Amino acid sequence: MDDKQPIHLVIEGSRITDIPSFYAEINRVFMADEDWKLGESLDALDDLLYGGYGAAPGGGRVVIEWRDMELSRMALGVEATRDWLMAKLDQPERFNGKTITAQLEALELGEGQSYFDIVMEVFAGHARISLNPLRSAPHLHPQS
Repeated sequence: MDDKQPIHLVIEGSRITDIPSFYAEINRVFMADEDWKLGESLDALDDLLYGGYGAAPGGGRVVIEWRDMELSRMALGVEATRDWLMAKLDQPERFNGKTITAQLEALELGEGQSYFDIVMEVFAGHARISLNPLRSAPHLHPQS
């Protein structure tokens, strides 16, 4: 086990409103010091979490606080997933239409995975990553 202190990172779930903004947030958190950005790809996210570049290089432990995770879960839910899968159907040369159609049908029946669910699986596949969902503190507004 690595005795070094873990790297601590914070994902701001309130910044995530759709799949592109999810990757914008991942790039903000992980790729700020890189001269290139991660593409909008679950495979790219998986590669990033293995380490070697970005804010969490190497094999050390990483603790990620994911603030407002429920907002992210909703933003990357059924509607975003449906749009993502439909876009794949528009590229039959790249994606298996039967597989995508089956995923869409399962999604519509409430049995399929949302994009958020898939992202959680990607994170769970990395033992060095600890994901801590946090609810942000209530915002205080001065009285007028």
